[in-house]
Amino acid sequence: MFKEFKAFVSRGNVIDLAVAVIIGAAFSKIVSSLTDDLLMPLIGKIFGGLDFSSYFIALGPIPASLAGSTDYAALKKAGVPLFGYGAFVTAAVNFLIVAFIIFLLVRAVNRMLPKPEEAAAAEPADVTLLREIRDELKKKNAA
Repeated sequence: MFKEFKAFVSRGNVIDLAVAVIIGAAFSKIVSSLTDDLLMPLIGKIFGGLDFSSYFIALGPIPASLAGSTDYAALKKAGVPLFGYGAFVTAAVNFLIVAFIIFLLVRAVNRMLPKPEEAAAAEPADVTLLREIRDELKKKNAA
């Protein structure tokens, strides 16, 4: 069983996937910072000057110590049930940014990769020579 696991882990696809997950996690932090620290404050300024994280509806009683508070994190920590549509908007913007960047990356990679007909046309010279030799031998044997 250990040998099978070792063979599974040492395959290229598993290693590539592990690297992709690690890079994705680091990339996620960059996108979160881009959204939370740069884009959402600008969008909030355009749409009324408020931070989207403070957009929520309290669905239950608020403790007296937090009465009148607009701190989403503090209310959530206190156990107040909240309908946090501002946090959802932030998450949706994060998703759109990540999806667009992945689209751009895939598009760039697809442009760099040779098309199937180009790959066949870009055959090495030795393979072409071997094909010609094979064809000549077939002609001689047929005659």
